[in-house]
Amino acid sequence: MKYNHLSKWLIVALMFSANWVSAQVTENNQSDFNEFTYRQGSAYRAASGKPGPEYWQNKADYKIAVTLNEEEHIIAGKVDITYTNNSPESLPFVWLHLEQNRFKADSRGTLTTPIQGNRYSGDVDGGFAINNVEAKLSKRGSSVSSKHIISDTRMQVFFDEPIPAKGGQATISMNFEFKIPVKGMDRMGRLDVADGTIYALAQWYPKVAVFDDVEGWNIEPYLGAGEFYLEYGDFDYQVTVPYDHIVVGSGALQNPKEVLSKTVLDRLEKAENSDETVLLIKPDEVTKPELTRPKQEGTLTWRFKIENARDVAFASSSAFIWDAARINLPEGKKAIAQSAYPNESDGQDAWSRSTEYSKASIEHYSNKWYPYPYPSAVNVAADINGMEYPGLNFCSYKSKEGSLWGVTDHEFGHNWFPMIVGSNERRYAWMDEGFNSFINHYSSEAFNDGEYGSTMQQTRKYLKWFNSEDREGIDTYPDVANTSNLGMIAYMKPAIGLLLLREYILGEERFDNAFKAYIEAWAYKHPQPNDFFNIVENVGGENLSWFWKSWFYGTDNIDLAIENVVPYGNDQVVILSNKGGVPMPVKLGLTYADGSKESIVLPVEIWQRGDSWNYQHKSNKQLIGVEIDPEKILPDINIANDKWPSEIYK
Repeated sequence: MKYNHLSKWLIVALMFSANWVSAQVTENNQSDFNEFTYRQGSAYRAASGKPGPEYWQNKADYKIAVTLNEEEHIIAGKVDITYTNNSPESLPFVWLHLEQNRFKADSRGTLTTPIQGNRYSGDVDGGFAINNVEAKLSKRGSSVSSKHIISDTRMQVFFDEPIPAKGGQATISMNFEFKIPVKGMDRMGRLDVADGTIYALAQWYPKVAVFDDVEGWNIEPYLGAGEFYLEYGDFDYQVTVPYDHIVVGSGALQNPKEVLSKTVLDRLEKAENSDETVLLIKPDEVTKPELTRPKQEGTLTWRFKIENARDVAFASSSAFIWDAARINLPEGKKAIAQSAYPNESDGQDAWSRSTEYSKASIEHYSNKWYPYPYPSAVNVAADINGMEYPGLNFCSYKSKEGSLWGVTDHEFGHNWFPMIVGSNERRYAWMDEGFNSFINHYSSEAFNDGEYGSTMQQTRKYLKWFNSEDREGIDTYPDVANTSNLGMIAYMKPAIGLLLLREYILGEERFDNAFKAYIEAWAYKHPQPNDFFNIVENVGGENLSWFWKSWFYGTDNIDLAIENVVPYGNDQVVILSNKGGVPMPVKLGLTYADGSKESIVLPVEIWQRGDSWNYQHKSNKQLIGVEIDPEKILPDINIANDKWPSEIYK
């Protein structure tokens, strides 16, 4: 009997052992962990993810003077561009963007808009009128060329002789005008309110396209969803408007004494030194310009400057309530937060808190990630759901409470991505929208001790989309993506990806070091996706090819499963499987019969060996419950197989 009992035990043990070994020896998944793009370094872009020793980018400085014709709703003026060619090759021509040409009936953007329309539908009776084009090298004796070609939203300007490489300069100037659209593709336009018209001006001047070491000239047309990719430079611009208008714009106002009364100047000085919002123009003063303007007829010219920016925008109206407060930046530096909004938007549940929101947002990002570089941060109420430019936002004049906080915080977050870190929005929307949505999560959690909070960490609320057969990849160009997918592939999925890196894969310290290194390395430069991947891996100390490939360049999902828990000698074995296409480290929450709990983490490399893994848990305590991802950070598409036994978690 003793011999038969021992033989029976050996047979059972050998059978289990054989099955376990068999489960371990499966076809490996090495291909999922291999490099998936050419990510080797060059003289221009180092393998470490930083700009290489010979990295270069060109520069465009602008002087612009325009006049607003309120009767005809027309902007007209002149732009002078000083272009510096730092590239290693001479340039016989320069490409510019003419984005107002999107508002023509025969524009590519109009002709590729669905019949039913979308967010990026716009007026079709506008477009630039361009004349007096002059282009010449910035050296004595250079001849002037007027040769140019306009093609949809692009303009090619030729020179009589090429702009020399490695520092050669040229000037381009022209006169331009356009009719300001009412419906400006939810990025700009005009809005009639009781006390006047709000003009939200963006994409309002001819601007130089980017010439870089990756594509050469980046000349994708402006269709709608794809935003912008622009060179950095210094801007000196002036706007002449009716005397009763207030103008707010990107950068610092250069001539306040010429356009504001002493009363407003005194209030402005007070605001620059106040953490509380100060009204510069009060609601009952909006229709009384004699109290707030230095003259009562004709026009006034407002002049602004901003340095090392990639764009500028402004707003002008006779209907603005205007308030401001100080922004406190690292190392004792200061800036000013401003809000401009009509009486229709006034109220403590609405735009009266806009400057409070703006100040908090800018201060949070400056302290957590990288200091805000511009002298002012302006939030403008307009008929625009939300759009960002350096130092200035347009947000919906109807927004209130949490929705106003959310849009204000999001648009100001864009000052970091892509205004400071100058990625190509027209191709890689996820590098600005996704990164920005990620930092918005922490800003919203921090604001007023979570007054409005954030729900992004509840990743499983997006499972319906993750399970949708119509989902597209993050790498889909925004102008190609189905508009029903754009919110996920440009905003939420990449933001969730960064959340997973910080909260689940790398941990906060390693991730934050890498993310800050990325911002610092590429501030005021032009990173590509591989630059981001490389710097996170180098600073974070982890090969993440499996993650970039599956999450950012694929449509597979996370589905980690517990198949069973079985005894093995004095231990227990947790039988795991990866049923999805996205490998992940496995965080297990363990519950013991004595009521105690423990957490362990299995590295992602277990899935490099195959789609199943048996974890031998050595403990003198009896396991009664196991759960994958007990903090529920992962958007795992099948929560039914995350627990063992499932009954105890009901």
